[in-house]
Amino acid sequence: MGKFAIYPGSFDPVTYGHLDVMKRAVGIFGKVVVAVANNSSKKYLFTLDERVAMVKEATRGVKGISVENFEGLVTNFARRRKTNVLVRGLRMTSDFEYEFQMALTNRRLAEDIETVFLMPSEGFSFLSSSLLREVAKLDADISSFVPKCIEKRLRERLKK
Repeated sequence: MGKFAIYPGSFDPVTYGHLDVMKRAVGIFGKVVVAVANNSSKKYLFTLDERVAMVKEATRGVKGISVENFEGLVTNFARRRKTNVLVRGLRMTSDFEYEFQMALTNRRLAEDIETVFLMPSEGFSFLSSSLLREVAKLDADISSFVPKCIEKRLRERLKK
C-alpha cells in the first residue's frame, strides 16, 4: 500500500476548515489525494466537476495535494489508488458519532484500511459547508470562511 492518504468529502463548497485539514494531512503523510465524492442520493449546490475545480483552485500551490473525483465506496476508491489511509476531519463532538460509525463500517468492509481523524484549527472548528451556504444565502460576509475564489463562485451560484 502507498504512503499517502485519501481525504474524501463532498466539498460543497470547500472551506478554510477543509483546507486546514488537508494541509495538516500533508504534513503527516506527505501526499494527500482529496477525493471529491458524488453521492446520487445527495443534493449538491455545485456539480461534481465544479466541486473538483474549486478544490483544485483553492489548493493551487499547496505541495502534496492532488484532487480526484469518485463514486461508490471510499474503501474501493482507496484500494484502486493503492493506499490504506483515510483522513476525516472532526470539528465538534457532534461530528464524532457519525464519523465513528462511518469509520467502523469502513473497517468492516476493508479491515486493512485505517481512518485517521484530524481536527482543524479552533478558528474553523464550527465551520461546515451547509452552514456556509446558509450564511452566504443571507448575504453575510463569508471572507473568513472560504478563499476569495470560492466566495466568488458561491455568490454567483446563489444569484441564480
